[in-house]
Amino acid sequence: MSSPTKFQNRSEAGQLLGERLGYLISEGPVVLALPRGGVPVAFEVAQALASPLDVLVVRKLGVPFHPELAFGAIGEGDTQVLNAQLVQQLGLSKDTMAEVTRHERAELLRRVDLYRGDRAGLALIGRTVVIVDDGMATGATARVAVEVARARGAERIIVAVPVSPWETIAELRTLADEVISLNVPSQFEAVGQWYEDFSQTTDDEVTSLLARSSNTDQH
Repeated sequence: MSSPTKFQNRSEAGQLLGERLGYLISEGPVVLALPRGGVPVAFEVAQALASPLDVLVVRKLGVPFHPELAFGAIGEGDTQVLNAQLVQQLGLSKDTMAEVTRHERAELLRRVDLYRGDRAGLALIGRTVVIVDDGMATGATARVAVEVARARGAERIIVAVPVSPWETIAELRTLADEVISLNVPSQFEAVGQWYEDFSQTTDDEVTSLLARSSNTDQH
């Protein structure tokens, strides 16, 4: 089997992903981008589906002595997901968890304010939600995003990306209702290897695309 071809950039990947997701138009889904790299992809998906676009800002709650290990995560609207088993196993105190949460909540609010300004987040209750990123490696952020979207009342959750290894897709399917990846390469090292142009998405690009999408929604 020949290896999947590379995407030119995130915009092209988003256009192709939007075509693949065309069957969702009748459900009137909400498209949620994982910033920053997921926003240019999600913008094209939202255009293709004539859907509203928003960011889903999530922050992992890292164990203080092992920050890469998350004991939970937070999202907007005081949404919180905890790994009770890990909390108990590590004997994390309420004070410790509260301090980490306070710190991450401040960063989350800073990013939400930066990306969305005074616009309210889109209501997800009872909606079909498409969570979009520029690709998944381990899928850790996407897993958190699914849990946060579910906690915010989303009825059906589809995770859609241009590229991801099969193991990650299989894992995520235990949480999301559907997981779609255009490319599922057998040899996967990093998301960036599947793009000709994988330059960093800036905060300015994020805010600009969200504003453009918002204006489109209003017409």
